[in-house]
Amino acid sequence: MTSTNHIAAGTIAALAFAFATTATATAAVHVGGAPDPVVQAARTYAQFWNTGDPALARAALAPGFIDRTLPPGRAQGPDGPLQASRTFRAAVPDLRAEATDIVAEGDRVAVRLHFTGHFTGTFDGRQGHGEPIDFQAFDLYRVKNGRIAENWHLEDNLTLLRQLGAR
Repeated sequence: MTSTNHIAAGTIAALAFAFATTATATAAVHVGGAPDPVVQAARTYAQFWNTGDPALARAALAPGFIDRTLPPGRAQGPDGPLQASRTFRAAVPDLRAEATDIVAEGDRVAVRLHFTGHFTGTFDGRQGHGEPIDFQAFDLYRVKNGRIAENWHLEDNLTLLRQLGAR
């Protein structure tokens, strides 16, 4: 096994440990030898999801940012997350996003986000009536020059859509 494989195996083991040991963590977990700007980019982007502040997204994302798991209809580049945040906050105005785990190694950062709020706005023509929203997402970032250059993400959209009454 090469040293790169050992690093990857160690990172995967750290991820598995972090995710298995706490489903309700209140503080982010930091593992590995990532430089501080890598972790800071992830923290800034998590704060964007928590607040919806476009300045935070612009600070965290590289101008040439690429979403490698781009949903249909979402713009590529930094405009995509800004669009997604506006749409989501129209449905869930009190949206909160907590980075429950941050695991970093080299130029990669894995982040588990816990989203909560209440569906009081509109989504896909449906009006919310205060239904609780509670779901998780997982992101993997590649950071270059202190900003997120690439993102791969998975959200528990089935849970979210059920909570929004769309499925």
